[in-house]
Amino acid sequence: MSEHPDAALVRRGYNAFSKGDMDALAGLMTADVIHHVPGTHPLSGHHKGREAVLELYRRYAEETGGTMRVELHHVLVDGRGHAMSFHTFYADRKDRGMEIGGGLFFTVVGGKITDIDECTADIDEENAFWA
Repeated sequence: MSEHPDAALVRRGYNAFSKGDMDALAGLMTADVIHHVPGTHPLSGHHKGREAVLELYRRYAEETGGTMRVELHHVLVDGRGHAMSFHTFYADRKDRGMEIGGGLFFTVVGGKITDIDECTADIDEENAFWA
């Protein structure tokens, strides 16, 4: 059984993210992509446009001194342009480490990611880590 194209797209995105390959990531997103980050910390909010989203990812790497990594567990699709991923996020920042479950809800149009809605297993822990 072959993998659905939307699931394959999400897996390529995780692979590029893990390698820090911003060019590959850029090619997977529309110019007007939006990444919604939950919480009340400095990186939370709505990051609108490909460059703003890529800058968010650069900030993640910078803020964690390159210690950030994501382990992808599952990708689910609905066959109508939506995919959900489930992962564990690992990082160190300042004097604190974090290992936390999370997920992303993707909207895919024309084979490109147009919207990413992020969820976390512990919003308070995320807020404290990024504060």
